Amino acid sequence: MSRSSRLRAEISAAGRAFLRRRTAVFFTFVFPLLLVVIFGALITTESGGGLFTENAVYYVPGYLAVVVLFTPLSRVGSEVARHREDNRFEKLATTPLRRSEWLLAGTAVNLAIIGIAGLLILALMVLLTGAAIVVTPTSILLLVAFVVAGVACFCGVGAILGSLTDSQDGVIAASNTLALPLLFLSETFVPPAMLPGWLPTGLSPLTYFSRGTRAVASTPGVESSVLVDLGILAVLAVFALLLGAWTLPRTD
Repeated sequence: MSRSSRLRAEISAAGRAFLRRRTAVFFTFVFPLLLVVIFGALITTESGGGLFTENAVYYVPGYLAVVVLFTPLSRVGSEVARHREDNRFEKLATTPLRRSEWLLAGTAVNLAIIGIAGLLILALMVLLTGAAIVVTPTSILLLVAFVVAGVACFCGVGAILGSLTDSQDGVIAASNTLALPLLFLSETFVPPAMLPGWLPTGLSPLTYFSRGTRAVASTPGVESSVLVDLGILAVLAVFALLLGAWTLPRTD
């Protein structure tokens, strides 16, 4: 059985497993859309300081980050913990499927899910907030590249969390503890000027996702800084996936 055949089979199985969990499907798509409605359309600040004073397009990275960050961490982490509890990695070790292939298949499924959710988020932002998102072949390609790199990065981190925590509840607690600070301290919803100068935002992979997607969504043309942010995020994604695959247990 070739590697491509193994990947296709695992992607198909992982996709069906996700669709069977109706609650997970519902909240994956509905939760970020609710945030757009509440914070993008209902809660706005026309002047003065505080949050949500920027143009609507400024918050594109924040709303996308809700699915790019939370979904991989919780889904992949929970899946790893579930496999450990059911001794599935011990069974997996007896099959041709490698741990890295298992993680790549899970990443592919998350990319499909998050890609659809991201399109819905962008469409709703345009309809409800009037966000003037730049739409060109180059901007679309770059936006897709940032989403792919971001999802891959946090799928790797989710695999690490699932391997190191002792239960599914532990994974959820750990992913929320990590994701919530990153969501608001990585130049997503909160402008850098409102953050302390000593805060090392450059240590967060989400910061490079935020900077890049914001520039792509709001500025025609390609700036060199966008390619730098994409390159850094891509390197972090490869490292996270390799480390995540390495930490997956052979048996449990």
